[in-house]
Amino acid sequence: MESTKAEVIVIGAGPGGYAAAFYAADKGKNVILIEQEKNLGGVCLNHGCIPSKALLHATHQISGARESAHRGITFAEPQIDLDKLRDWKNGVISKLASGVSMIAQRRGVQVIHGRGYFEDPKTLRVETADGQKFFNFEQLIIAVGSRPALPKIFDLGNPRIMTSTEALQIEDIPEKLLVIGGGYIGMELGTVYATLGSKVTVVEALDSILAGGDPDLVRPVIRYAEKNFREVRVKAKVVKMATVGKQIKVLTEQDGQQKEELFDRVLVSVGRVPNADDLGLENAGVERDERGFIKVNPHQQTNVPGIYAIGDIAGGVMLAHKASREARVAVENIIGESSTFEGVIIPAVVFTDPEVAWAGLTESEARAKGIEIEVAKFPWAASGRAISFDRTDGLTKLIVDPQSERILGVGIVGYGAGELIAEGVVAIEMGATVEDLALCVHPHPTVSETLMEAAEVFFGTSTHTYTRKKAE
Repeated sequence: MESTKAEVIVIGAGPGGYAAAFYAADKGKNVILIEQEKNLGGVCLNHGCIPSKALLHATHQISGARESAHRGITFAEPQIDLDKLRDWKNGVISKLASGVSMIAQRRGVQVIHGRGYFEDPKTLRVETADGQKFFNFEQLIIAVGSRPALPKIFDLGNPRIMTSTEALQIEDIPEKLLVIGGGYIGMELGTVYATLGSKVTVVEALDSILAGGDPDLVRPVIRYAEKNFREVRVKAKVVKMATVGKQIKVLTEQDGQQKEELFDRVLVSVGRVPNADDLGLENAGVERDERGFIKVNPHQQTNVPGIYAIGDIAGGVMLAHKASREARVAVENIIGESSTFEGVIIPAVVFTDPEVAWAGLTESEARAKGIEIEVAKFPWAASGRAISFDRTDGLTKLIVDPQSERILGVGIVGYGAGELIAEGVVAIEMGATVEDLALCVHPHPTVSETLMEAAEVFFGTSTHTYTRKKAE
């Protein structure tokens, strides 16, 4: 068995993997990037974040047109050309994927398309279309990501039962769509299909959709779903499913009552599982936790010297930007710098209508842990900019330490919340106080002002809403 020596190998070319490969190359390392799919970019670019946001953008145009009637601007009902919509979405993916490939080439990163498998703690076998290749590596980063979970009860071998991967292909617009799971994937794709014309029913086992978000931030999304979806059922579960002709017969249970219904398609969005199988991790001695994720320390190191893991495969929140930051932590440790993931603020964004975003400590988390906080809220109903485009359903709030008046968390719901939350991340990361934020002049009229005004609310001096003045 002849093997090639490799300085740094990265397995998986998603937002964690390619970020690690590029950063290592920037730092002077010779890097091999291994990806088994045709396109670089991983699930996020090809089957997740990017195509879902493209479809959400497209369907928002439909919603916007419908909402313009009261302004005196009326459009005819849209004609949906699914083939053209799908081609446009795929074009977005292709453009980004080719861009990643071009950047890899310019950085001198060697890309090998194939599947990596550990022979031992220092040898990787790569199965390619041209046969097997063996590499003896100095350092290796595992960034193979995750896939949608499909529990056996839902796996009938019927293409009408979809995960997010299939749902993003928009093969058709089902008349009746069941979404199992009211998390961010289920609610985002439910929004896409509902806007395209499907009657969407969401079944969520917990007592609310979008678990993890504060109730006051989630509430506007619930109101949207109640208006635009057929139904949202919480504290409910799917008991059984079966194929009946061209439909799926589903038995659900809620409050002890069972209900049998027929759906044209079912979207299963009940979480994701790690792509840790069939990697030969046992040959390398890499330890996994009880859920199958690779165990890492705050430096992204596994228990095996020279082997790191980042992104979904390493557990924690499954977000592309979390993987990208972990990529830098891993590379910095590889080159001998002391770098850790501890204390890093990772924002969460749900691209529903309206969008929901939060960073740092949430109000719910603080209450559950008994952490003393003060909360300052600014309603978008008092924002001139929000009123000007009829989106007063928003809210911006700050979670504040009462003693130091440092900003511990920021939560936003409203149009464009995902773009606004970055300011909250900067404030928390830099240890800003509420006064620091209040003193930063924000342009008018913008919804970014709601962050400044939320800070002013804390002191009882917000210009556009009345609150009692904070006691000296």
